[in-house]
Amino acid sequence: MATRRIISTEKTILDKDDDDISSPVAGHQQSSSTAPAVPMDVILKLLAFTFAMVVVPIGSYFLSVNTIFRGNSTYAGGLAAIMANVVLVGYVIVAMNEDQSDQLEAKKKGGKKD
Repeated sequence: MATRRIISTEKTILDKDDDDISSPVAGHQQSSSTAPAVPMDVILKLLAFTFAMVVVPIGSYFLSVNTIFRGNSTYAGGLAAIMANVVLVGYVIVAMNEDQSDQLEAKKKGGKKD
């Protein structure tokens, strides 16, 4: 199988990419947004639910294995699994409510412009 030689006047793929970034197309300026892609409150909610997903099931297991279920680790494990699902459902509900509130705000802004 023969390989293709790059002629010095021919641009490589990397050279073409550099030209696309450095020189904007006629009249089109590239704007740079320094705003984060995800709002901080969303990141904080995700971190809180991540922490809860780790702490709540493990904590419920160790708190209930000797106090509620008197050493029966099967029931304590079942409770831990239920608590993990409770945290997960809570996250889904919070995410859905946040999405609905964003849609309502967009409708209010759209209604004021008319």
